[in-house]
Amino acid sequence: MKLMGFNFTKINIERLGGSIENLKINTNIDISSIESANADFLKSKEEFVVVEFKYDINYEPNFAKIEFKGNMIVSMDSKQKKDLLKKWKDKKIPDDVQFFVFSVILRKVSVKALQLEDELNLPFHIPMPRISKQTQKDN
Repeated sequence: MKLMGFNFTKINIERLGGSIENLKINTNIDISSIESANADFLKSKEEFVVVEFKYDINYEPNFAKIEFKGNMIVSMDSKQKKDLLKKWKDKKIPDDVQFFVFSVILRKVSVKALQLEDELNLPFHIPMPRISKQTQKDN
């Protein structure tokens, strides 16, 4: 599997107010559709699917929310594509495809979300690396 394209179709961020005390940050990924895609202009044995997604970050209680919608084009062999489209009829995704798709979404969305969170002075939805001062031991 390879990522051939990734697009955001909607980005919405809203700071609602409220208190930062007892803040809980919840995230959710939802795959809204998976469809076959034609790429006649590419001379390749690989086949393509378009995956539409929604990714939400909610700061509870009622502090802020961030919503992303987008799509990605993924190339795969014909057997994988056939299996994926068959399972998608029941809103299921094979584990290897789900792992790949969710990894791409998390990587792409997290970078954009961190930038937006910084601009609105929101707490980051993922932990950032920290430097701690090392104490010396007395001998």
